[in-house]
Amino acid sequence: MDILVRQWIRLAGAVSLTAILILPGATEAIAQSGEWTVPVAPGGPFDRVYYPQNAPVGPDAGFGPRNWTQMNQSPEHNAAIEIPEKSPDWFHTGVFWRYAEARAWPLSRHIAFGTETDGEIEAGAVQTQFYGNALGVSEVGGVVYAESDDMFAYALNARTGQLIWRTSPVGNHLMGNPLVKGHFVYLSAGGVGFNFANVVRFAKKGRAVRGMDVSYNGIYALDKTDGHLIWYRGSVGEAMPTPAIDGNVLFFATGSGSVHALDRRTGRPLWSTHLKGSDNMSSPAVDHGQLFLAMASPPRLYSLSAKTGKLLWSQTIKGAANTGMGDVRPAVSNGIVIMDTVTKPEMIHGDPTLDPVVEAFDARTGRPLWLRSMGRGPTPPAFKGGVPMIHGNTVYVGSPVNGVYEALNLKTGKLLWKWSRIKAARGAPTLYKNRLFISGGDVLYVLDPVTGRETGSVKIGGRMGIVSPTIVGGTAYLANTWDWIVAVPVGRFVKP
Repeated sequence: MDILVRQWIRLAGAVSLTAILILPGATEAIAQSGEWTVPVAPGGPFDRVYYPQNAPVGPDAGFGPRNWTQMNQSPEHNAAIEIPEKSPDWFHTGVFWRYAEARAWPLSRHIAFGTETDGEIEAGAVQTQFYGNALGVSEVGGVVYAESDDMFAYALNARTGQLIWRTSPVGNHLMGNPLVKGHFVYLSAGGVGFNFANVVRFAKKGRAVRGMDVSYNGIYALDKTDGHLIWYRGSVGEAMPTPAIDGNVLFFATGSGSVHALDRRTGRPLWSTHLKGSDNMSSPAVDHGQLFLAMASPPRLYSLSAKTGKLLWSQTIKGAANTGMGDVRPAVSNGIVIMDTVTKPEMIHGDPTLDPVVEAFDARTGRPLWLRSMGRGPTPPAFKGGVPMIHGNTVYVGSPVNGVYEALNLKTGKLLWKWSRIKAARGAPTLYKNRLFISGGDVLYVLDPVTGRETGSVKIGGRMGIVSPTIVGGTAYLANTWDWIVAVPVGRFVKP
């Protein structure tokens, strides 16, 4: 058995989406053995650790949702979970703790590692892409799950912040929300880089595969109890975006411009569709049997049949530039798809600038509904978009170039209010019990969702980029690009 598993591992590293780690009839044996099924030295620094005594027990194990199946929990991107009234007190009052991950940079530090070399703005982006948490966390059954670019995935007790398990199944960056369903946790692996051969290919042909031959890309399925690897499905090109799950099907997109559907229980391929371009961080959104995601180079928004992978429609945003569309995961609600991107690069006083715009499309047909500019600003170093969030008939979205957040009418695009306190607004806000929570810079802010008036804030420290607050009951859980996971009570905010 052990020899066969290792042979399959070598094959999985060489063949994309045709080889899988799991063996027919061997699932249970592998799961129970707990043997190393990836090249990690037993007892070494990247070995999986497991502390069962730290897992939630009793009522704590029922805290939060039972599954987490899309980025920020839903196609609307509102990562807020209400809990029953008859619950333990801490469910309602919230908890405070901080957990330092493997590459943690002190939260008191205002500037990133390498600032003297790269400059403050570039250094912050580099630290997010290689050491810290790119997105927020997931919470299921009293456990907080996080992926970090320090190459580890973490499971923490949601009440205490104690480590339950930590694992590094592959030498690659983990930039997503972990997905959780049944007894599985799903990770997507892939980095931001192009090797030299792909840079040359892009220069010659105008297209290339992002992440190809850089590291081991793909989907890793872990046991949610102890973090051991159950199966692995490799891919050509990075798999940075968070996958999506609908029923027993897992969808993911890659830096090769391909979209794949797998049986989430076994990793068996169901269908693959090749699109033009490269998916950078545009996680698929699933809604009413349709899959929505975007690509860059060329920039385009796509809708596919979730059942077959058939292309239903595609659209672009006029003037879309750079990686903008491929960076942003669309939000979907009430038959409308919201997409944003940076557009129309222009040099002003010798500095590069971009104009971020938001556009709405009919989810069924792709027909454009409205378009709004958010105001020109300086070109950001990475992630050139703001993740939109929809609640009711309102869209909340931030600008990566000037830090403004706007509330727009979902059906018309009419501006309801705007708010600006941070340099770059990338993460989706979270709306919970008539309060809008926004993480930016080193602070978590709370706003009135109707007026945009700031009503409070709490300093987290470090830096938060594309991080959306995950709010469950009385606690906001935040990942941090300084490589921390932080829990704060939602009642802890100081009035401005």
